[in-house]
Amino acid sequence: MEKRYPRILFRKRLKELRKDVDTIGQLTINAHKNAVNTFANYDKKKVEEVIATTQEIDEMVFKLERKCISVIAAEQPVAGDLRFIEACIKVGSHLKRIGHLAANIANASEYIKDETIPHKPQEDLKHMADFVQMMLSKGIYAFLDQNMDMARELRHDDDKVDDLFDQSLEHITRSMFKDKDSISYLVHLLFVARYMERVADRAVSIGDRTIFMITCEKP
Repeated sequence: MEKRYPRILFRKRLKELRKDVDTIGQLTINAHKNAVNTFANYDKKKVEEVIATTQEIDEMVFKLERKCISVIAAEQPVAGDLRFIEACIKVGSHLKRIGHLAANIANASEYIKDETIPHKPQEDLKHMADFVQMMLSKGIYAFLDQNMDMARELRHDDDKVDDLFDQSLEHITRSMFKDKDSISYLVHLLFVARYMERVADRAVSIGDRTIFMITCEKP
């Protein structure tokens, strides 16, 4: 029993890392969702909440990285266990960046809060936001459940987001040509579309890291 105890402790530490990633992932999902809601219905307090959540995510990711390094130094893991710990660090980094992108979306909402957004661009961004939210959840759960099939789906999902981004770009540009005075605030719609497209890219990266963790092969 004495020989098995260190291994049991090691497994417990790995479970704690997974739990930490899960907690950070849920915060990130909520930050993105709240940022998009703030964009649709401006609320200064909600914007501040998103920014505060982003700062919380930053701190938690920093602690996660320190914990991962501590486990590597103390346990000297190999093979799949080492790839899992490395993946926790990488996924944490992606979640941190997604948190910052959510804050960017929330901040952009201030510039359009008093404007009437044309129907087509508004519709495009709503579809894009819903799809990106789905991708973000899928990427996090693919990693937590080590679900390779789900992780592989993300690249196909990203193609859909790219199409929606191109479509929103076209409709926003048309609206700018129709009303030159709208350029000053419509440009922020372009930024929001770009931020969401980058969130989707990060979700794909989480999926790719999951695949590498499981197979030790680059997607």
